[in-house]
Amino acid sequence: MATPARKPAIAEPNPTSRLRLVDDRTDEELLVLHREGDPTAFRVLMGRHRADLMRFLTRFMGSRQAAEDVFQETFFQVHLSAATFDESRRFKPWLYTIAANKGRDLHRRNARKPTVGLSAPLDADSGRTYVDLMELDAPAPGDSIEAAEQDRLVQRAVDALPERQREILLLAYFQKMTYVQIAEVLQIPIGTVKSRLHAAVAMFARHWKAVLEARGEAAPDD
Repeated sequence: MATPARKPAIAEPNPTSRLRLVDDRTDEELLVLHREGDPTAFRVLMGRHRADLMRFLTRFMGSRQAAEDVFQETFFQVHLSAATFDESRRFKPWLYTIAANKGRDLHRRNARKPTVGLSAPLDADSGRTYVDLMELDAPAPGDSIEAAEQDRLVQRAVDALPERQREILLLAYFQKMTYVQIAEVLQIPIGTVKSRLHAAVAMFARHWKAVLEARGEAAPDD
């Protein structure tokens, strides 16, 4: 009987490690080195992408614990699939394809069809748009209570989105991927990326309005 594949016994990288700071090997080179038996390459690769991928997954999954689980499963799959990685491809879109697939396995929802524009203003005075909110990260120590509360409300609006819209919104406005990169990650045509992203922003706008109204705040007009 074949022995089940085991996760690589690799410690989490130290955020202050000089290895991460000075390593100039590409992601693709590191993956090749890992599959050739280099004992440090995989650790460097995980460390390089941990912060960004965890931010994406925390928004996408709605909780830090779920994001951590998907992160671990994602890199386990990277380990398992390293031997078949096409070296002509970029590593990052491939990584996010795996992460999105793992995340989808945990929650499936029906798609919806929103109606407002990509740059709908939050209010008449601030000049900010709905998509500006997607760039918020978890507040650092010392940030205002208001910032922490807004981040929590943004997460509530994101959580209310159907899965397909949530993932494309986060890839575009949180990870700042191009249409081409998103198309590669989600394995859909660029035209579909554009239409789905438009729908996602519109649906987020509706949920954001509902969140504000639930708190008794004025919401922007559609």
